[in-house]
Amino acid sequence: MARLPRLTVAGYPHHIIQRGNNRQAIVRREADRECLLELMAENARKHQVALNAYVLMDNHFHLLLTPETAEGVPLMMQAVGRRYVRYFNDLYGRTGTLWEGRYRSTLVQTERYLLACMVYMDLNPVRAGMVAEAGQHPWSSHRHYIGQVSDRRLSPPSVYWGLGNTPFAREAAYTELVHAGQSVAQQGAITDATLHGWALGDAAFTAELQKRTPRRITPAKPGRPPSTSPES
Repeated sequence: MARLPRLTVAGYPHHIIQRGNNRQAIVRREADRECLLELMAENARKHQVALNAYVLMDNHFHLLLTPETAEGVPLMMQAVGRRYVRYFNDLYGRTGTLWEGRYRSTLVQTERYLLACMVYMDLNPVRAGMVAEAGQHPWSSHRHYIGQVSDRRLSPPSVYWGLGNTPFAREAAYTELVHAGQSVAQQGAITDATLHGWALGDAAFTAELQKRTPRRITPAKPGRPPSTSPES
């Protein structure tokens, strides 16, 4: 079955996953991580995309992006991918691809899933056994949102501002969200939607969103499609 085109709609947050080919490392030292983040920030600005959140792992990364145009995310990701591979290959004397095919993405319902998606990203290093708690991983946006550092690359989403009337209140509320963790079902829903390219939201959200794109945004119901009569 042919793969569906990626779903990109202006004004909505998009959760992105890009993996290294054959699970190989995409970074080998801190300078590589800094280069990758700077390329993300530079091209987000260039293509009018808000960088809401990120986490860099050893062999993949996650981004939460909100584009102003439908072309913003694809153009940003293409530019980052090409320039970083050139940097990485030149530095380490290698050739060929670094990525496992094209990036995966899902469009996220802001009110219901955006903060959940941020928590999912923050907890990725914990689930991988890299750290005991999210704040110990220096290569994510988590420490910015709990007030430990200030990351100029980030554009906090509106739902984060709604967590409190002061920076301290917002940071404390977000800290509690991450400490509360997520159920296996919620983790699975976010992972499945991103890997398959389905919109992540409730029925009303997906129904309204479907009006804005001809591309199918939810899984097809099981069973064979109804037959149609040939044209006369």
